[in-house]
Amino acid sequence: MISVNDFKNGVTIEMEGQAFQVVDFQHVKPGKGAAFVRAKLKNVKSGAIVEKTFRAGEKVPRAHLDKREMQYLYKDNDGFNFMDNENYEQISISAEAMGDGAKWLLENMNIEILLFQGNIIGIELPNFVEMKVIETEPGVKGDTATGATKLAKLETGVSVQVPLFVNEGDRLRIDTRTGQYMERA
Repeated sequence: MISVNDFKNGVTIEMEGQAFQVVDFQHVKPGKGAAFVRAKLKNVKSGAIVEKTFRAGEKVPRAHLDKREMQYLYKDNDGFNFMDNENYEQISISAEAMGDGAKWLLENMNIEILLFQGNIIGIELPNFVEMKVIETEPGVKGDTATGATKLAKLETGVSVQVPLFVNEGDRLRIDTRTGQYMERA
């Protein structure tokens, strides 16, 4: 059990037999009456967001998510295929379950698969990935005083804003949580 006063973004709780992740929360102490916590919760299976108000100090069950390390193999018509690093069993995960994380996947990358009550509900990527730039405009010399950026297409097909000095073939370190360029690798 976890007190709603201890909510943090990313905490997973269980309500009505389903797992919900805290997306946003606010502790409210009105001038009159008891304090309460207003929270935005994301259903980890469906992705639906609900708003719920809890009394301050109320306890809710914490959802126990199992994490299993798996290696990404390839994508086909059925979905994304992974291999369990412990027993070498292969599974396929649908694009819906993958969510936005699919755009950061590279072959042979190890990631955490999240399971709730034996069902796959999503993935947990590493915070940073290294990717190769496959297409970008050349930088214009002398246009660096403003901290200008340009668009670069990475090896998975995703485009990110990068500084002007980045060229095709460079390896970049990208933050998977924000999708932002961090540094050259």
